[in-house]
Amino acid sequence: MIPVCHVDDLPDGEAVRIDTEPPIAVFHSDGELFALDDTCTHQDASLSEGWIEDCRVECPLHAASFDLRTGEPTCLPARVPVRTHRVVVLDGMIHVEPPAEAEGVA
Repeated sequence: MIPVCHVDDLPDGEAVRIDTEPPIAVFHSDGELFALDDTCTHQDASLSEGWIEDCRVECPLHAASFDLRTGEPTCLPARVPVRTHRVVVLDGMIHVEPPAEAEGVA
């Protein structure tokens, strides 16, 4: 598990980027935590710098939008989903399960 930050350090409506390979963004939206690959699938832009509203993130470059629950694009120009990651809170600390662990590879 990758430690991200304390829950209190990520206000609702905000996001934080984790410098992993590939980068992952953790979003706090409507009282829930979500993690997606941080790079928009339409063009190379950081989703953690986008606008968060109604459980969606809008890419700051061309306004493509993604559902934070599924990673699916909700409007053009994006057509390809971003990968989602499992988020776990342990003792008030946010953690993200890295892709290799999520796929069962140790």
